[in-house]
Amino acid sequence: MIKTFDRIEVPALGFGTWQLRNKACRNAIIHALELGYRHIDTAQAYDNEQDVGMALEEAGISRDEVFLTTKIQPDRLSGDQVLKSFEKSLEKLKTDYTDLLLIHWPSTDGIPLEETLEAMKLLKADGKTRSIGVSNFSPKLIEEALSIANILCNQVEYHPFLRQQKLLELSNKHDLMLTAYSPLAKGKIADNPTLQKIAQKYNKTPAQITLRWLVQQENVVTIPKAANPEHRASNFNIFDFNLTEDEMNMIFALENGKRLIDPDFAPNWDE
Repeated sequence: MIKTFDRIEVPALGFGTWQLRNKACRNAIIHALELGYRHIDTAQAYDNEQDVGMALEEAGISRDEVFLTTKIQPDRLSGDQVLKSFEKSLEKLKTDYTDLLLIHWPSTDGIPLEETLEAMKLLKADGKTRSIGVSNFSPKLIEEALSIANILCNQVEYHPFLRQQKLLELSNKHDLMLTAYSPLAKGKIADNPTLQKIAQKYNKTPAQITLRWLVQQENVVTIPKAANPEHRASNFNIFDFNLTEDEMNMIFALENGKRLIDPDFAPNWDE
């Protein structure tokens, strides 16, 4: 399933690499690509860009077939640091460009958002990234970012238990891509009776139902990580059925507002 934002085509289901490193990371990405994944997500902070680059090279798939995302670390958001650190990222990733470059978290060092985004706009103008965006931004920060740059994406925690209504409304209004990380709520969806009941109907797992629920939403893509090969294959097997509107609403109703990712340096999510 491909979705298009600002003429950029994005596979709706990607492969996340957080906490995957070294040979395990390389093998996981190669296997994911063999299964059909064509969207790979990494970050400077994951300390695995080099592994991602090696895997993409070893897999032998044409670079233009893979949608590749990386993110600038929160302590590298000054203009000079953005430019220098991203050059190192490209070297590690063994590529001339990324498809999407994100600010990983809003600055906690007082670096103006405009300074960071202006540097990223230069990288886009130079063809070193096809698009730019943000991650872990609140609605207020999204509005600020949109006033400075043509951003493509906001990557945030999103799963059946965390609705993200305000961000979804902004995504629909501005045709932004909302990339859902931790889409399976760190495994907590597996024991949910509603998801289990729907899964039984389609002969699927609660994880597959959740991922299908996400990609059926107009402006949403998702990047589940799976260290287990069987889980990688299972996660990708979600394109042979459709949830009904009632089933979609049943899953929306599971929201309880509890965040799984909320570090001390996170922004005020309610703004």
